[in-house]
Amino acid sequence: MTPKAAELRARLVRNHETAELQPFVRGTLYESLGASFTEGWAAQQLGVSVDIVPPGKRSCPYHLHHAQEELFVVLDGEGTLRVDDESIPISRGDVMVLPAGREYPHQILNTSQAPLKYLSISTRQSPEVCEYPDSGKVNAFSRGRILIQRKADSLDYWDGEPGA
Repeated sequence: MTPKAAELRARLVRNHETAELQPFVRGTLYESLGASFTEGWAAQQLGVSVDIVPPGKRSCPYHLHHAQEELFVVLDGEGTLRVDDESIPISRGDVMVLPAGREYPHQILNTSQAPLKYLSISTRQSPEVCEYPDSGKVNAFSRGRILIQRKADSLDYWDGEPGA
């Protein structure tokens, strides 16, 4: 491979089979091995990661996006896509698309007895607002800024404004 080809490969190519996976564990429900491919590559509008979720676990809370779209590809195993409070069986080869909007809150659960491996592909719009229906949280974030609060703690638009 030429030096230019090697440089292009470093910016454009990732291998989900050889990625250095990092463990993630939170509480009793959330656990995965995963790797993000976005660091150091050329794509500015796409994010890609791989996750391996053990039996009985999930990698993230039930949530919805107001700006970003997501696409998931099941590489190995079986599980359940929880979407709009419905349970949809998923298995190797399935491709799922989750548009932005309140109609598509989602979560992937490994409901099988073997590991579930999938790719997550997302648009990277910023700013973004995510909602978490199970906990009533809202997460607003942009590059370098994050605000997480519960809807119940929302303020009136005019709260604290001079002369209001």
